Amino acid sequence: MAEFTPEDGEALLKQVFAPWVQAQKLTPTAFGEKQARFVLPEASETELQGGPGAGFVCGQAIASACDTAVVLALSGANGRFRNCTTVDLHVNYLRPLPKGNNEVVVDIESNGRKLAIARVSVFAEGSEKPSAIATATFMYLEA
Repeated sequence: MAEFTPEDGEALLKQVFAPWVQAQKLTPTAFGEKQARFVLPEASETELQGGPGAGFVCGQAIASACDTAVVLALSGANGRFRNCTTVDLHVNYLRPLPKGNNEVVVDIESNGRKLAIARVSVFAEGSEKPSAIATATFMYLEA
C-alpha cells in the first residue's frame, strides 16, 4: 500500500471538500494505519463572534472538523481516498475550545469493507484534556 502523506491529505481537502470546509484550514500532520493527527488552526471563520462565547471555536466547526478529519484519516489508513459518507457522528462537548492551534486526533477503531468506525478527540493547544470527543461511523460507497 502506498504511503499517504500530510501533503496528500492537503491535496485531498482541496479536491473533494466544499470551500467552507476548506476555510477551517484543518491541517494534517501525521497519518498511520490506526491513527491520524491534525491541527485546527486559529481562524476567524470558526470562532463565535459575540456573546459570552466570543473567541471560542463554535460547536458546528468542531463537528465539521471531526467529520472531515475522519474522512482524511480513513484515506491515510487505506492509502487512498475511498468515497464514503457519514452514517453517524456523535459529538460530546466537554469544555470550551479556545481559539489557537488546536489538535484533532482520530483513532480508527474498525476499518472494514463497507463500514468504518472512529473516535475523535479535540484538544486545546497545550492541553491534555479533550474539549470534545466524537464517535463516527462511515459507509464506503464503492464496491
